[in-house]
Amino acid sequence: MTRIRMTVDGVSYDDDVEPRLLLVHYLRDRLGRTGTPIGCDTSNCGACTVDLDGKAVKSCSVLAVQVDGSVVTTIQGLAGDGPSGAWHPVQKAFHEKHALQCGYCTPGMIMAAVDLLRDNPAPTERDVREGLEGNLCRCTGYQNIVEAVLQAAAELKGATR
Repeated sequence: MTRIRMTVDGVSYDDDVEPRLLLVHYLRDRLGRTGTPIGCDTSNCGACTVDLDGKAVKSCSVLAVQVDGSVVTTIQGLAGDGPSGAWHPVQKAFHEKHALQCGYCTPGMIMAAVDLLRDNPAPTERDVREGLEGNLCRCTGYQNIVEAVLQAAAELKGATR
């Protein structure tokens, strides 16, 4: 067992883990952060994408021991705290633009979009498509997802004025 410490969605954790434990399994099985789905366990689909120290990563391709000392944000930590649970602008745009069907890819798609908008606050449609290419959706055809990310970019840009 290896001792790790990390902050997940604003809460500090100090745990002993097996060195081979994947971050996605640590988040779901140990911390109950089940909003991060297990998609493929091969890093092909992106459903398990989380924010790790300010960058989007596929949590099925990272060992929990590699995250020692880091800050992780899951889809559950993206929304505001409290009973109102104010959605992040990307979450809100996904809802308003109907950018999901089955919803399985949605947490990873949203986390990847947040990362994209952090790096490129004014993306073109092409930028969005390229920025999300590591995340697969088998239901939507992507158009509404792209529109949602563009809407969130506009909202975030307006919020920073």
